[in-house]
Amino acid sequence: MIDRIRRFTQGVAVLLTTTSAAMAADRGTVHVVEGTGCECCSQWTEYLRQNGFEVTSEERYGALLIRHKMDLGVPTSQLSCHTGEIDGYFIEGHVPAADIERLLKERPDALGLAVPGMPYGSPGMGPENKRKAYDVNLVKRDGSVEVFSHYPAAQ
Repeated sequence: MIDRIRRFTQGVAVLLTTTSAAMAADRGTVHVVEGTGCECCSQWTEYLRQNGFEVTSEERYGALLIRHKMDLGVPTSQLSCHTGEIDGYFIEGHVPAADIERLLKERPDALGLAVPGMPYGSPGMGPENKRKAYDVNLVKRDGSVEVFSHYPAAQ
């Protein structure tokens, strides 16, 4: 009986591991370029990992980071501290995982998503239960911006 329970438990563990790996593989890898020494950048990349994304990262300093953002087409009005890239889109700033998933599902004709600045309570920027209101913006290919998602202030 104990042997059956052990085999069942091992089978469940293999299934869960395989399912998690398959989910991450389906999403692709987010490559994040972080500002040198920025703690909230590493907190956001860890948040993505906790939400099932595979993440690679590198640090760039000052002008090299800004040049990278400009090369991807991030408007100056939408800048934040780090920039991710996944499946042909940029992800600028503290964008929630659900919005990245929606972007990948809907595949709009756009350059990417942005949360300008560093809004308190966004992923990697403090507790969500103390969140300030913020928007996740969709940056279109012509450089125009529209609200993709709105997150109200915590009550």
